[in-house]
Amino acid sequence: MPEHVHLLLSEPEKDTLAEALKSLKQGVSRRLIGDADHFWQKRYYDFNIRNYPQFVEKLRYIHRNPVKAGLCERPEDWGWSSFRHYATGCEGRVEIELEWTARKRERAVGRLCAGVELPHSSQNQA
Repeated sequence: MPEHVHLLLSEPEKDTLAEALKSLKQGVSRRLIGDADHFWQKRYYDFNIRNYPQFVEKLRYIHRNPVKAGLCERPEDWGWSSFRHYATGCEGRVEIELEWTARKRERAVGRLCAGVELPHSSQNQA
């Protein structure tokens, strides 16, 4: 969205969500505006998701928001959306932290060995 951002986050392993958002906002602000007065609003809206149906509801809202605002015709047309990642698994501009993306990143930095294909159990029978 041109004037706001939607984030669907889990609690960080270290510190608090407030600290994680502070770090994110400071980094973005420094890169985008330098010494200007402010870039972000002082407070953010948050909603605690307690179950899977709420997760789906909020994710659908986020994906449909650019369509509702008239910025694109379909959720997959918005370049800054995670829709394509969730719908197809294709990597795009927005990376989603899922098990397979974490494993891919770990392999890239050499912290996880490449996948090993195990023989089917019927192949072990002689």
